[in-house]
Amino acid sequence: MNSATVRNLLVRGMLAGLAAGVLALVVAYFLGEPNVDSAIGFEESHAAGHEHEVELVSRSLQSTAGLATGVLIYGVAFGGITALAYCFALGRVGRFGARATALLLSGAALLAVYVVPFLKYPANPPAVGDPDTIGKRTTLYLLMMVLGVLLAVAAVIVGKRLAPKLGTWYATVAAVVGFVVLIGLAYAFLPAVNEVPGDFPAALLWRFRLSALALQITLWSGFGLVFGELAERLLHPKPATAPTASTAAPAPH
Repeated sequence: MNSATVRNLLVRGMLAGLAAGVLALVVAYFLGEPNVDSAIGFEESHAAGHEHEVELVSRSLQSTAGLATGVLIYGVAFGGITALAYCFALGRVGRFGARATALLLSGAALLAVYVVPFLKYPANPPAVGDPDTIGKRTTLYLLMMVLGVLLAVAAVIVGKRLAPKLGTWYATVAAVVGFVVLIGLAYAFLPAVNEVPGDFPAALLWRFRLSALALQITLWSGFGLVFGELAERLLHPKPATAPTASTAAPAPH
């Protein structure tokens, strides 16, 4: 794949990430923000009588311009990174076309980058968590994310190497089982973090985490569909249709 094609795919990946970010923004605003407001209300009700810190950024700005900026930048950044990974993966992970490879890569990214760390360290609303442990929690989450990505890449490599001996089906099963076992070991050995207050509403916590998961599913599935279409049109452009006999110019006599 030449540098011009890589550059074009990178641009299309960023554009697809932007489009997917718009879809995710809708989910975040209508599903996530009401739960954030409820969590903030819970926190404020339990902080009655205490001195409140002055807000540097208003809540209305956070839930609109701030939310849009964060989600869209996230979409563009990960869209560009995933497009570069796509350039490497295309034709190397099986006999998949441009669209199928984009969807497969998006699903793998969703699994490794978000679902794997989410299952160990799920998202929490603002009222949950000790401010003194935020550094530790962030480090553990990033460590779990890196492990998810590295083990996903290793599973693909192992599956391809086992395929000539075991066949595609059994090699894929072996790679997936190995991935799950190693992730399970990481879950077992990494420390757990449970800082949810005992009186925090369980239903609110559940809704918040589901909305966070829905946002990521929307982002990555939207990216896979949009980028797959853009990549298909770039890599396999439709030939120009030749003029029909009825519209062709008459031959000179």
